[in-house]
Amino acid sequence: MSGADEKKTPTRAAASATATGAPPGAAPSDAAASDAATSDAARAAAAAAADPRAAVTYRVTHETRYDYSQPVTISHHLAHLRPRNLATQQVHRHRLSVTPRPSTMTERRDYFGNAACYFTLEETHDELRAVADSLVTVAPPRLPDPDGTPPWESVRDMVRDTRRRDLLDACQYTFASPNVPLPAEVRDLAAESFPPDRPLLEAVLDLTARIHADFSYDPAATTVATPLAEVLAERRGVCQDFAHLQIACLRALGLPARYVSGYVLSRSLDEIDRVLEGADASHAWVSVYLPDGGWIDVDPTNDKLPTREHVTVAWGRDFSDVSPLKGVMMGGGAHTVSVGVTVAPVPADAAEAAAPPAHQRRAERPEPTLQAEQQQQQRMGGADPLSP
Repeated sequence: MSGADEKKTPTRAAASATATGAPPGAAPSDAAASDAATSDAARAAAAAAADPRAAVTYRVTHETRYDYSQPVTISHHLAHLRPRNLATQQVHRHRLSVTPRPSTMTERRDYFGNAACYFTLEETHDELRAVADSLVTVAPPRLPDPDGTPPWESVRDMVRDTRRRDLLDACQYTFASPNVPLPAEVRDLAAESFPPDRPLLEAVLDLTARIHADFSYDPAATTVATPLAEVLAERRGVCQDFAHLQIACLRALGLPARYVSGYVLSRSLDEIDRVLEGADASHAWVSVYLPDGGWIDVDPTNDKLPTREHVTVAWGRDFSDVSPLKGVMMGGGAHTVSVGVTVAPVPADAAEAAAPPAHQRRAERPEPTLQAEQQQQQRMGGADPLSP
């Protein structure tokens, strides 16, 4: 048996990402449709750029292909590819297509509330292709004034000493995890941004800017197995590495920080001509917990607060909890993996067109708000309402 994760690997054959245009692998016969999609995307991006308060609808296509050197007789896979429904993000449509056709495919929420899709291939194959196609609307969040957030030490102490349910949940993100050790070096790195009594978000943004300035984005520098110590020593890596690094810095100070996986538009809507790093495959960033303010996202790869250009798929302690696609298989030998991601703005009416007629709509359980979650847990005696 062998296992494989999708992400940056030495054997990845290719990766592509565009802000506009057709999905990866489009045939020449699709040229007219591709031109129309490009035109629609350009108009949608221009409209969004003209109004920074406007929500943006995206079509996100994520294609993964594994090529095996020997036949695979059976394999089991786990995918985190369906974007989350959030207060600032609505998923209108999602479809995951897998070739060869799985013998079984089921979806449920994992421990963190992410949509987790499990599928099994019992047909002998030497190639696996998975294409996730989503239509998502993202609205800009309301962000607090960094200077008005509480001192970081008070947040640390509150999380450590309280019995508030939301803070107990946040507390689990203060410990080391498989890809986020807490050596003394990360605490030393964080210390410069966290002098006594500095407002939490102001300190976090300073750390974000320092990581962006001091570390080089280099897709060839690391693999999925590169330890944090090597990233610290070489000062190079990709979004996954920088997210793990900032999470380690925050946790070393006793602050809750979680890993967020998703996508980013390749060109900024709010900063003219700025290219955003990390659009070549799935993107990663960080969330830090602010009592009475909730989780605040920061992107150290691009030194920015995610607003409308980031699509959230899943979150957890680190990459190991939210790998876009991984699995175990019998056979296969060596393999290569290629990943193509397209994040394209589309006209706002695309969301309305994607909605099925009322009589065909399937009831879906929305993700609970924090208040609803707390109330249900109290009624159920503390049981997790997201458990199947």
